[in-house]
Amino acid sequence: MKPTAAILRPALAAAWLAFAVAPAAAHPHVWVTAKAEIGYAGGKVVAVRHVWTFDAAYTAFVTQGLDANKDGKLTPDELQTLAAENTGNLAEFGYFTKLKVGGKEQAFADPVEPRMAMEGDTLTLSFRLPLKTPPAQGRGVLALEVYDPTYFVSFGLSEAPDAATLVGAPSGCAATVTRPKTPEPKTAEAGAPGMSEAFFEALTAASGYGMQFANRILVACP
Repeated sequence: MKPTAAILRPALAAAWLAFAVAPAAAHPHVWVTAKAEIGYAGGKVVAVRHVWTFDAAYTAFVTQGLDANKDGKLTPDELQTLAAENTGNLAEFGYFTKLKVGGKEQAFADPVEPRMAMEGDTLTLSFRLPLKTPPAQGRGVLALEVYDPTYFVSFGLSEAPDAATLVGAPSGCAATVTRPKTPEPKTAEAGAPGMSEAFFEALTAASGYGMQFANRILVACP
């Protein structure tokens, strides 16, 4: 697998197991610390900006060979191709994002402004997801969920104060973060009983399994 490949579940699983970063029966395989910015304009919800920081092991793997000038540092310019490819290929997974306004699920246009940056030993990807038809929120509740239905990728909202932010929102709107209460599943390792890797490999993007691990941001406006 080439370092510039996106987070494509089967291919990444094979590569991950090939160089033994994670045990064969472990799940998930990639960990992401997430932040989300919900943008408004004229009282309408117009976009979601994601900021995802990957775990150190995945970062080391996916950035192999990207230091073009061999100076031991990875610049945003050196990471730009990786950022664009990762962001574009996330369409297959619905960008791991569901957004409902007033109970109605919203559709996203193509992502824009993909960027990547190294922060210590971890890689951070940011991109903006515009809505195809920006809706007015009014007094309805906005619900943003970030999760992988297959639980190959584990998303956890950052504990930082800016984990969920609103930009341009009507006066009085406030965001509340809810985190999954379901513990991580027990996988079968070293003969111990539990869910096998075959169980997870059988899951698809249409599966509802990963929903129990969803992180949610709820926005209410007066």
